[in-house]
Amino acid sequence: MFSGDHNPVTLDEFHMKITAVKHYTLHPGWRKNLIFVKVETDEGIHGWGEAYSQYDRDPAVVAQLDGLGRYMVGRSPFDIKHFTQIAFDDYAARRGSVELFCAVSGIEQALWDIAGKACKQPVYNLLGGRCRDKVRVYANGWSYGLKDPADYARAAEKVVAQGWTALKFDPLPAPWRTYIPKEHEERAVRVVKAVRDAVGPDVDILIDQHRRIAPMHAIRLDRRLAEFGLYWMEESCAAEYPDELAQIRRQIGIPVVIGEATYTKTGFRPLLEKRAADILNPDVACVGGILELKEIAAMAEPFLVAVSPHNYNSTVVALAATVHASATMPNFIITEYFLPLVEFGDKVCRNQLKPKNGYIHLPTAPGLGIEIDEAALVKYPGKPYAPRTLRHPGDEPGGI
Repeated sequence: MFSGDHNPVTLDEFHMKITAVKHYTLHPGWRKNLIFVKVETDEGIHGWGEAYSQYDRDPAVVAQLDGLGRYMVGRSPFDIKHFTQIAFDDYAARRGSVELFCAVSGIEQALWDIAGKACKQPVYNLLGGRCRDKVRVYANGWSYGLKDPADYARAAEKVVAQGWTALKFDPLPAPWRTYIPKEHEERAVRVVKAVRDAVGPDVDILIDQHRRIAPMHAIRLDRRLAEFGLYWMEESCAAEYPDELAQIRRQIGIPVVIGEATYTKTGFRPLLEKRAADILNPDVACVGGILELKEIAAMAEPFLVAVSPHNYNSTVVALAATVHASATMPNFIITEYFLPLVEFGDKVCRNQLKPKNGYIHLPTAPGLGIEIDEAALVKYPGKPYAPRTLRHPGDEPGGI
């Protein structure tokens, strides 16, 4: 076998064994911790992955990494598909959870990174090759903590001035509840109008509703928002309600997105069968990894459903994994980029993938194409989450 630069790849490299699975819980200086995963081998080749993290649930993800990681020692890093099978069938006894799939995803990405480095090829070349030379990205994280429509407008103008052509935000105020008062709807309309007026007609606006609301609210609100020429409407209600999502999709006149909190191909089957979405947005750091993400995209192709991978992760490891998978999908349209995490990425990676005018060009280096400064990671230890103020019955309205 030969590599792209014609240096022979020896058979010994394909007999390498995993020697350790390590992880780092990191605080990037904004909101939640991040979880990086490192898989080491006896040939000195290592790989990096990233597990999805969530407030107060990081310890559970790390526990799954420790539990699953000990069974990886002595295995071949090339047996990627078999790893995901034994993780679910044998290790988890076919009982899934978000923490399990986060851990699986982080390890799986690292295995692809190793495979690419051993073969001296970028990961997308091992997945069938490129469908494109660059991937479109949209900006997120820019609206965190904003309240007034004018504040959203000013912040959106700044993002567009940086060269972004698509941006996402959630215009609904807290708390997340299934049934919302009319003033929440009115506020959402004012915010979206302010942003559209600020950025003009050519910038794509993506609205996220975070699995919040019942169809009776979603349909009424989303029809009103349709006048602002939206790129999509994301997660009006949860993926566990495919019939209701299909009802919303039929009535609002905006492309519907679902999937960031759905895990493995099995979870996406009813969404496709029920015609519940125009676009799926699985996350490489919790859906099961790079290959699972690619296979979900392949499932969506014959339904004429597009794929836009979710990426509320770092702009380093999970973003790189997402870019490699996206490069191979005929039905890919756009992916996610969190602006507040870029500064941290620069501190721990000298070559993190960065967009220019709304696009990221594919890396050409072997593996995921990024280099993590492991020594720098210890400077950003994860932080325990301060107790949040969760609501009591007295905080809830008496009705709407």
